[in-house]
Amino acid sequence: MRALLSVSDKTGLLDLARGLQALGASLVASGGTAKSLASAGLAVIPVSDLTGFPDLLDGRVKTLHPAVHGPILARPTPAHLAELERLGMVPIDLVVCNLYPFEQTVAAAHVSEADAVEQIDIGGVTLLRAAAKNFERVAVVVDPADYEMVLAALQGEGLSLDQRRALTLKAFRHTAAYDAAISTYLTRRVEGETATPEVLTLTAERVQTLRYGENPHQQAALYRWRGYEPAFVQVQGKELSYNNLGDLDGAWGAANEFATPAVAIIKHANPCGLATAADLVAAYQAAYASDTVSAYGSIIAVNRTVDRSLVEAIGSLFVEVLAAPDYTEEALTRLGNKQNLRVMKATGAVRYPLELRTVEGGLLAQSPDNALMAETRVVSQRRPTAAEMADLLFAWRVAKWVKSNAIVYAHNQATVGVGAGQMSRVDAVHYAGVKAGERAQGAVMSSDAFFPFSDGIEAAATYGITAVIQPGGSMRDDEVIAAADRLGMAMVFTGMRHFRH
Repeated sequence: MRALLSVSDKTGLLDLARGLQALGASLVASGGTAKSLASAGLAVIPVSDLTGFPDLLDGRVKTLHPAVHGPILARPTPAHLAELERLGMVPIDLVVCNLYPFEQTVAAAHVSEADAVEQIDIGGVTLLRAAAKNFERVAVVVDPADYEMVLAALQGEGLSLDQRRALTLKAFRHTAAYDAAISTYLTRRVEGETATPEVLTLTAERVQTLRYGENPHQQAALYRWRGYEPAFVQVQGKELSYNNLGDLDGAWGAANEFATPAVAIIKHANPCGLATAADLVAAYQAAYASDTVSAYGSIIAVNRTVDRSLVEAIGSLFVEVLAAPDYTEEALTRLGNKQNLRVMKATGAVRYPLELRTVEGGLLAQSPDNALMAETRVVSQRRPTAAEMADLLFAWRVAKWVKSNAIVYAHNQATVGVGAGQMSRVDAVHYAGVKAGERAQGAVMSSDAFFPFSDGIEAAATYGITAVIQPGGSMRDDEVIAAADRLGMAMVFTGMRHFRH
């Protein structure tokens, strides 16, 4: 057996090489791999002995030669084997190769284009594709995590066809992801940071298979964009479900919309309670008071370290997931008594720059909704008080995270009623009013999009709303503003819509 080794990541290399030599394999290696093996006292045939050429162009050309690829691509037919023998070539049965660290290089801050381009592997990709194409005879190994399995198989009856096929699949996935990383890098260099590149190249790795999707009859899995770190680590609790993960994403975004201590309580992708305060306990109490019924079985996200006092405030409330940037040891000890609670700690990882959604026959892509407003313009005769303006700006931030049509009632930096996902805006106004009840008296209202008619303003007034913030831009803005003036309400336009479907 002859094995060709050419690796950038030398994890486990020496143990693998020793195991192969113990099986009687001859080792062929290139460049730095050959030096590493020789330095460890292992017998190694330099690639240059096969090709008759030294490494060329500062190592850019090493394995690109018929004397390398002929022994890899030869099929086990009498004609192919006879041709190799006539040319003095020995078949290569195993190719172990991984590629230059392109992704790690371009992930570094301020990397130059020249340095990035130099990490585009040519020979390694060619070796992998050649060996993978001929998997019926040749085994290809790209992942050091597979070395132990490969050695164990070779020490027994050899690698089965199914094992070689699986290794081949891994190799082609590796080269595909590598090419995708190069394409993504060059797209940014040529087209800039855009949500609408001419070709959208995506590569994601499965992190875990989920029990099911939104419903038990649907299959599901969690994937992570290649080259991106996970957003959370799970500290305790059972596995997250598909719906948990979706709600967690919204909860974390909503809580971190605010610079002050904030608590977001999410149920079915919508905030049922959100508040900011001087500390997390006060914020939690205000957020929970917004909708004590819906808070049962919710997901809670906070933007400060969780301590014992917050855990005690949450008390016996059944919560599916708790997410925070960190936890005190005492908090974790107390949370450990809630065995079914999933406790998530944020890693601070960079978020993928696009939001994606599949549709029939394709994919929708957009940049994240990171903006807040284009203006803050009072359009009513009455100006909002300082307290009203503070609550209006708070409610406006919350509305970004509520499904459209979205209406938020707020008072004292806390939601008191949320109308989410209604087909008509006036119905959302009524729903938020019903949820708020008497707490709507003296509260303010935000709307994620303009009011097409004055009926939404008139309905809000019946619940006691005193001020409204909305984008404006309706052909009936004058009628809507006139209704606010007639009812003694203050109204602020932001010039920016925040639909969330």
